[in-house]
Amino acid sequence: MENTNNTNNPDRKTTREQVNEIMEQLEKGVTELFESVKYKEYLTCMSKFHSYSFNNTLLIAMQKPNASLVAGYNAWRDKHGRAVKKGEKGIKILAPYTYKVEVESEVEGEPPKEVERRGFKPTYVFDVSQTEGKELPAIGVNELSGDVNGYDKLFRALRLVCPARVDFEDIETGAKGYYNVNEKRIALKTGMSQIQTIKTLVHEAAHAMLHSNDAIDQEHPVDQRTKEVEAESVAFTVCKRYGLDTDNYSFGYIAGWSTDKDVKELRSSLERIRETADKMITGIDRYIEKQTLLEKASKDDDRER
Repeated sequence: MENTNNTNNPDRKTTREQVNEIMEQLEKGVTELFESVKYKEYLTCMSKFHSYSFNNTLLIAMQKPNASLVAGYNAWRDKHGRAVKKGEKGIKILAPYTYKVEVESEVEGEPPKEVERRGFKPTYVFDVSQTEGKELPAIGVNELSGDVNGYDKLFRALRLVCPARVDFEDIETGAKGYYNVNEKRIALKTGMSQIQTIKTLVHEAAHAMLHSNDAIDQEHPVDQRTKEVEAESVAFTVCKRYGLDTDNYSFGYIAGWSTDKDVKELRSSLERIRETADKMITGIDRYIEKQTLLEKASKDDDRER
């Protein structure tokens, strides 16, 4: 259990003090995040660390926005055969831990009982660029970049992940696609390039996952502008993950969108964006991994015949 008195070294901060400092940095980081360049950096970081908590994703983006793969000092050494380079500065994040405390029993005469509680403590991770040693295997999803067959596979995965029906139709309004919330249906414009079709599908699928009648909190509805910010942010994150061109994504409007919202509202939107991107990426990765294994098994069977 943490010693909060810290009488032996008055200059050394307690775990609680360090965590409080980090939380203050995060509050400031949220308000400063909504500049076009910083926001893109954050979403790019999230595309690589989609399963990390919002707090830790933001902490990594604030300290090392170009990070691509992080692990602890011992994990790099023991699991990956790599060593952190001398003089490298760690990236501070928050790690959960459990501890036990004694609480008074509610029944008179019974002794205090020990209960387990959860907390957070600062810990350090290092990016792969800060290490040296054994070469790491390539990440399979990167093989999709620029590959037509890869795009087809990604499109099929997206249709499976998406909770709405996906149709193609001639859209004469100039829109590339739309999500019909009442019909739970996504329409994609026919005749678009494969990459534009996929990018549009990701955007509309984000709407279907975030803004369906079932997903929206009726007591705290979000406005149309917020819906578009959330869907476009998910689309950028997912496209970035799979190496699809993101040059035409612009977030110049993000500062204006955030100015009339408090930190709680901003965090809420950012957490919804993170959760949706994580769900989409996890589903796509599972489908791609399954299909890759099936294709490999099929090729092995053909060779044995």
